[in-house]
Amino acid sequence: MYPADLVLPMKAELTDKGFTDLTTSAQVDEALKQSGTTLLVINSVCGCAAGAARPGVVYSLTGEKKPDHLVTAFAGFDTEAVAEARRLLAPFPPSSPCVALFKDGELVHMLERHHIEGNPAGAIAANLQAAFEEYC
Repeated sequence: MYPADLVLPMKAELTDKGFTDLTTSAQVDEALKQSGTTLLVINSVCGCAAGAARPGVVYSLTGEKKPDHLVTAFAGFDTEAVAEARRLLAPFPPSSPCVALFKDGELVHMLERHHIEGNPAGAIAANLQAAFEEYC
């Protein structure tokens, strides 16, 4: 498990932008089963989270269409929440970082680590904005 002094500033990059921090399995269940659209970010300490995932996700929210709900949990820190999120992300294997869009409780779009790694934040944002156009 990562220390709080390392993780909290990385969490703040999303929570300061309106994301709800999920730390328990019950919070994850409630958040991902909401009506409307919910964007879930499994945050991470890795370089691709810092350089592409978090900035790309934040930039994706500048478009006209946006998810109704924004939530996040941190891999290696919010272990209970991440385990439950990964259960609900099946059949996708565990991946951090990752970004998932749910609509009315159903997973409709997924960006796994291999979609994030090596891509610039702008490409992540464009991918998510296309999903928002389709589902939000």
